[in-house]
Amino acid sequence: MSSLPTLQELNVSPEKAFKNDQLNTLLNQKPPQSWIKDHPFAKNVKYISIERIELLLTKIFQQWKLEVLNYSQLFNSVAVHVRLHYLNPTDGNWYFQDGLGAVGIQTDAGKAASDLTAIKQDAVMKALPAAESYALKDAAEKLGELFGKNLNRKETAPFQATFTDSQPDKAKERMKILISESKSVQELNNYSNDAVRLGLLKDFENKLNTFTK
Repeated sequence: MSSLPTLQELNVSPEKAFKNDQLNTLLNQKPPQSWIKDHPFAKNVKYISIERIELLLTKIFQQWKLEVLNYSQLFNSVAVHVRLHYLNPTDGNWYFQDGLGAVGIQTDAGKAASDLTAIKQDAVMKALPAAESYALKDAAEKLGELFGKNLNRKETAPFQATFTDSQPDKAKERMKILISESKSVQELNNYSNDAVRLGLLKDFENKLNTFTK
């Protein structure tokens, strides 16, 4: 009886799998504690600010865009469905994640939330962009822990690299290739932590020097 194939044997493109592993390792780092805030309205809910989310998207993916697929009234709230498109730095292809967000519409003091005649004049103007921001954060969280994926989950499973740590010798050789084939300082910087971890700092510095001459 033949043994089951390994994950490495099942993957038709080891180099692509290794690059994806590197990206997933980055995306699943725990966010610094200084980024995490207590939600001002929801009890026992943690969040990362939208400004931080947008900065991370730009730093990691360089190119991303938000598409609003739909917005509507949901009970006494404004709801938004968005699609976050991002350029994957490992293969140059565009991918996307969907997200949902909703914010309650403010009414005059003492009026029921269902009383549409008591809606404040600027309620929709404030609620709709806020719902879009929540939807963007919801989509970004799906990318990994760095974007707040597990902030409010009681039970989580830590991410473990599949193609990197299980084959340290091959990981080192593949990292050498990735460093040598880097086309820009931005791309090279994606590998800085792993270059140090795998003892390839000299290779990293030599490649960096080719961009700064």
